[in-house]
Amino acid sequence: MEYRQLGGSGLRVPVLSFGTATFGGGNEFFKAWGSTQVEEARRLIDICLEAGVNFFDTANVYSAGASEEILGKALKGLRDQVLISTKATFPLGEGVNDYGSSRFHLIKSAEASLKRLGTDYIDVYHLHGFDANTPVEETLNALNTLVQSGKVRYIACSNFSGWHLMKSLSISERYGWSKYIAHQAYYSLVNRDFEWELMPLGIDQNVGTIVWSPLAAGRLSGKYRRNQPAPADARVAQGGSPIPASAITDEVFYNIIDELEAIAKEVEKTVAQVAINWLLQRPTVSNIIIGARNEEQLKQNFGAVGWNLTLDQVKRLDKVSEVPPVYPYWHQRGFPMLNAAPKLY
Repeated sequence: MEYRQLGGSGLRVPVLSFGTATFGGGNEFFKAWGSTQVEEARRLIDICLEAGVNFFDTANVYSAGASEEILGKALKGLRDQVLISTKATFPLGEGVNDYGSSRFHLIKSAEASLKRLGTDYIDVYHLHGFDANTPVEETLNALNTLVQSGKVRYIACSNFSGWHLMKSLSISERYGWSKYIAHQAYYSLVNRDFEWELMPLGIDQNVGTIVWSPLAAGRLSGKYRRNQPAPADARVAQGGSPIPASAITDEVFYNIIDELEAIAKEVEKTVAQVAINWLLQRPTVSNIIIGARNEEQLKQNFGAVGWNLTLDQVKRLDKVSEVPPVYPYWHQRGFPMLNAAPKLY
């Protein structure tokens, strides 16, 4: 397994981590993702550790805390061998303070997550989203308190806009508080919006990227093919996808699928493995979260590492998945001497 630095921190993480949103199945939405219980979770974790994947991602809202509880029980006796990432911010309860990034909610949420996980520290603690109602200074001061107390090792964010992240980094630097070392973001061949602002920001500020849903909620799993009906067992069909329909046309989507299939034959890999490997060639990407409802899916994902697409193959996928830039990026492209694009290769 390949390991990379997580952003500008000293923490080294495997390029793949295991996402445990499939643990629990606490409601209809999460049942569509999976309903893994403790015994099966232990087996999946053993398979991960055998492959060198020692990074496990969860969140307090996954199955209303059940994912954290199952992960904690499945990791019993293994805590010193693994890294745990969890999140807060989204609603978990009916109270007026049961959501957001206030000091009250974050400290309460962190302590509840520690209890559910059965540990006394969290390796990487994410804000699951940006809270526009709470002063950024309050949020970052609370997170810094958690770091100083030893309850959290590193902080990160997820689903931020470019200005959300840049403002947060600036305030942390101003007061000497802990900085976000990583941004957990959606990024895939069928949606490259991440490249407009967040990738250049990550390069400039040395913020690592942890990619969620690299297969676009199964759309790049290899189950979707041109002129064939969508698979009935896919997460999208069962209502478990958090990702809206892609902004690209069906024609562009199937052009991407066609190119993935062609390259998969060339390298003797699966469509999903090629799609994940493409992401591993992108700037700032430190880690990709993989999910699996069974052992077979998990082991197939491991086949995405240990090799690299050729430069020509990467460029072919870049070309077929490229979409017209939004403003102001189309305007900036008219002045390349002033707006050098991030070096991708």
